[in-house]
Amino acid sequence: MDVQQIKQRFGIIGNSHDLNRGIDIAMQVAPTDLTVLITGESGTGKETFPKIIHQFSSRKHGQYIAVNCGAIPEGTIDSELFGHEKGAFTGATDSRKGYFEVANNGTIFLDEVGELPLSTQVRLLRVLETGEFIKVGSSKPMKTNVRVVAATNMNMAESVQQGKFREDLYYRLNTVPILIPPLRKRREDIYLLFRKFAKDAAEKFRMPTLKLEEDARLILENYRWPGNIRQLKNITDQISILEENRDISEESLKKYLPIFEGSKLPAIYKKEEENTFNSEREILYKVLFDMKNDMTDLKKLVHDVMNQGVDSAHMNEDNARIIKNLSTPNSEISYKEPITNSKPVIISREPDPTSQIQDTEEFIEESLSLVEKEKELINKALKKHNGKRKYAAEDLGISERTLYRKIKEYNIDL
Repeated sequence: MDVQQIKQRFGIIGNSHDLNRGIDIAMQVAPTDLTVLITGESGTGKETFPKIIHQFSSRKHGQYIAVNCGAIPEGTIDSELFGHEKGAFTGATDSRKGYFEVANNGTIFLDEVGELPLSTQVRLLRVLETGEFIKVGSSKPMKTNVRVVAATNMNMAESVQQGKFREDLYYRLNTVPILIPPLRKRREDIYLLFRKFAKDAAEKFRMPTLKLEEDARLILENYRWPGNIRQLKNITDQISILEENRDISEESLKKYLPIFEGSKLPAIYKKEEENTFNSEREILYKVLFDMKNDMTDLKKLVHDVMNQGVDSAHMNEDNARIIKNLSTPNSEISYKEPITNSKPVIISREPDPTSQIQDTEEFIEESLSLVEKEKELINKALKKHNGKRKYAAEDLGISERTLYRKIKEYNIDL
């Protein structure tokens, strides 16, 4: 049987080279027992090829079972595929045969095989390599002689790299690969498919068949069709029901294509608040950046003191702010009112009224260690609030938990 006869038998429409190549591979591999992996985007018609393989194999008189792996919950998929014994789990009131036991000497089609849990992948690998499986709740291995054909719309190589799919199972399934092309790479087939779907819709809904004007046909053939054949069929059915005029113009067709209708609206960008972060790394960068700025401010203030002198009250306020920010932990970045009871760094001496030369500011040597300043501020805050950490933490602008950690770190006596 040639490719055209296969198309007529299984209702395949199209003449593209990639489509014909896929059918040809399916016919060549059918008489063997090799495992086949069919890949392609959703809606390209992957489910037709396992039927071709089964019908032209020596197993055509055996069972053909199609299983959608993505539609079965993870907790029950082992039971569905391999069966279970009575009492194996809650609700298992009787023993049950799995698909691999039922399809013995036949073909099982595992659709969306990339969705299988890792634990089930191990069981499937054993079946493919040894033909053995164990029912859930049993310890007795059973034999099965099943031809496995799998399909997926996922990039299996990426799934293997990400650890979502076992590499050994991937190569075991991918013995013979068949790639189904998307509809956008079969532009010469799009109009043929539209006519077939329009004819079927006319018979189903008992109305005249749709006809496309030339401009509308160009739009149809140049559209991307992200949903592939499934999307084309759905849109054809929509037009058949909703359009009173059976001659479809370019403008009429555009209303049903999302790219023209405007249903693919741009995502609304919501500006994040200033104090929100997407990751711990961003928080760390923010803290380091703020610490760098504070150290720069501190150096500038010291430089100004040494060269020109500054107002003592202003100096106190800035130093308190810097020390407070540097003592704040990574997870608690906050900028509150500065602490006003910090120790003055500069003391102004009153000028001698009898002297004609006015004294300048007198500088007192004092430790610039941030640790010492922090301990000093914590001690003052605790004394001010009679050792009550909650109120002391509020006064310092840090959390009570951070204050408790600092007290332990610096061995501060309460």
